[in-house]
Amino acid sequence: MYSKKNWSSYKISIRRKRLVFAVIMMAVIGGVTAASVHFAGRLRGSVGGGRRELLELWDGGDYEAVYSRSRDALAARPMDYFFLSMRGFSAYQIGVSQINSLNAAQYFDDCVWSLRKALLLKNAENDGRLHYVLGKAYRYKGDSYADLSVKYLEKARELSFAVADIPQYLGIAYAAIGDYRSSVAAYSEALGSLEDGPSSLLLLSIARSYLALEEFDAARAYLLRCIEISADSRTILEARLLLTEVLRNSGDNEGARRQLQEIIDETGDNAEVRFQMGELYALQGDTARARAEWRLALRADPAHAKARTRLSI
Repeated sequence: MYSKKNWSSYKISIRRKRLVFAVIMMAVIGGVTAASVHFAGRLRGSVGGGRRELLELWDGGDYEAVYSRSRDALAARPMDYFFLSMRGFSAYQIGVSQINSLNAAQYFDDCVWSLRKALLLKNAENDGRLHYVLGKAYRYKGDSYADLSVKYLEKARELSFAVADIPQYLGIAYAAIGDYRSSVAAYSEALGSLEDGPSSLLLLSIARSYLALEEFDAARAYLLRCIEISADSRTILEARLLLTEVLRNSGDNEGARRQLQEIIDETGDNAEVRFQMGELYALQGDTARARAEWRLALRADPAHAKARTRLSI
């Protein structure tokens, strides 16, 4: 009933999805701004009138105005490369600034619509900027679009559009489609390009991919480094929970139990930690202690769905 393989796959899937948005938010703003400004600069010497005004609005960071005016311009010239591109880039910039995910999704959809349409035009296929922003927009649209994120980000690199955050986005996207070997390769490339050293979230993402590959020694090393450098309590908790899973998969059930107990001793009762303690006891065949831990999980969080399921409540 408590299959180690099924339990591990389930945990990896859930935690990977929960982390994706946080990892993306860490990197997104600087990269897309650079791409968009370069795009605008390339056209600056050849535009006039309303287009020059649009570029000035862009330089001033008024993306809402760029978005609105490019939409109006496209009503008259629906296949204009300049206006399609500017609308796509501005939609992306507005999208990443949204707090409401539904609002953000509308802007990312418009970004994709505008840039995919621009790619239909002559020579646009060779513009790495469009592929780069499309790849990031698809990553924001969720795991079901991860294959398209890989497609466009890899195309941007093929066109020699070198932006520092592409490997990190590829690492996330490859992990989302289950290609963990390519994910690790992309993340390793990202590590090599960071002048200030890796972030704790990047280390956590690499560890997840190694865990999915069942390369537990490598996963453990990255998790320990993540715990060492992180100043965020939630990231540390995620890393320690993953370390528990690594220890359990390595056959060190007692080490996994001690890790969970240390979390409880340091932070107090935590529903997820108590639930995982119950899962560990269940794997060891100690049903009574497992159920006791699941009841403690419900005491800490009466709405904890997995604990309720285990207790058939």
